[in-house]
Amino acid sequence: MRIEQVILAPGKTGFFFDDQVAIRENAIPDGASYLGEAVTDGFTAVRQAGEAISVLLVLEDGQLAHGDCAAVQYSGAAGRDPLFLAKNYLPQIEQYIAPRLVGRELTEFRALAGELDTLLHPQTRRPLHTAIRYGVTGAILDAVAKAQKRLMAQVIAAEYGTSVSKRELPIFTQSGDARHENADKMIIKGAAVLPHGLINNVKTKLGPQGEILAEYVKWLKERIESHKPYPDYQPVLHLDLYGTLDGAFGSDHRKIVSYLEKLAQIAHPLKLRIEGPVDRGSREEQVRALCELTELLDSGGSGVELVADEWCNTLEDIKYFAQRRAGHMLQIKTPDLGGINNTIEAVLYCKQMGIGTYLGGTCNETERSSQICVHIAMATEPDQILAKPGMGMDEGFMIVHNEMQRILALEKALGRMS
Repeated sequence: MRIEQVILAPGKTGFFFDDQVAIRENAIPDGASYLGEAVTDGFTAVRQAGEAISVLLVLEDGQLAHGDCAAVQYSGAAGRDPLFLAKNYLPQIEQYIAPRLVGRELTEFRALAGELDTLLHPQTRRPLHTAIRYGVTGAILDAVAKAQKRLMAQVIAAEYGTSVSKRELPIFTQSGDARHENADKMIIKGAAVLPHGLINNVKTKLGPQGEILAEYVKWLKERIESHKPYPDYQPVLHLDLYGTLDGAFGSDHRKIVSYLEKLAQIAHPLKLRIEGPVDRGSREEQVRALCELTELLDSGGSGVELVADEWCNTLEDIKYFAQRRAGHMLQIKTPDLGGINNTIEAVLYCKQMGIGTYLGGTCNETERSSQICVHIAMATEPDQILAKPGMGMDEGFMIVHNEMQRILALEKALGRMS
């Protein structure tokens, strides 16, 4: 089966591009927008509409394969690729990717994805934008699956020596700033991991000594207990702090650990995960900080788990963090890894190293990239997968949950599709 044509369509994502540095430096919320000046290169406003590019591959038998190019909400921050605007990058796909795809035989995913993921821009001699590599390799996976009359998860399992999961994987849901209302939605729908919380400002969301977040954790526990959808419902509390503990406690790791231990006591008996407790401005400093914090928490026996996010972007980064045990769990932030072949390898590597695996990504993806990530998850079985796109909870949870249920049902009914 060959690829006959490559068609590109600009689109929108499920959320926004946000200038993380400007928000951290006290840009003022204004409805769904922000007041203040953009700081990060490429941004013309603190918040901008998220953009995507659909990569549509027409196969010789008339079937259509589809992947979406998308980048993370906080593009350009913490070592990530710059803002992904469709008008700037669609010509690169037309010029450098499409000619390599037209006429190609779809014999396997892994080799073709690896070739395009490592393709260098002829002028800069650097890899193409992570968003391009993400969407193109997603389309290739779908094309190979259609050529083989298999599910995408089955193609991955066959090529990487795994099995498609026979169980539902825990789904982690995001609240955005509507952290009370959306937490209620998560509880009603029985989300396994919640609520993310978007704790990205010390003054308004964490509290100068963490008191605002502590009160929120107390509210969450009580709300779960009073509104649980079934008697033994006991979700994991996973909160993303975006490095704000630096603003409250500086670099005093013992104060940070003491605070997290108090949060764990408030959350008990619910398990507590803290993503991005600090942001030290570079990979080396971030690894050093997370290693020390992880050791201190483990020695105290509180059970708090730290999740690495900032500066843990690429497959190389993930291996570096995993080897040094910089955190209990690593977020594999799918668009940041470029080709989805790297996401697959990242999950498998973390499992091999015995470190927690969170197949994440961003609220700023599309429904298509989210569906493809479910297939990756079902073929590699990470510890949890992010509900995405968007911050409204309902839509992202529906997309990820329903795709997972379709895979489970089709695997059970049909096995290896032929």
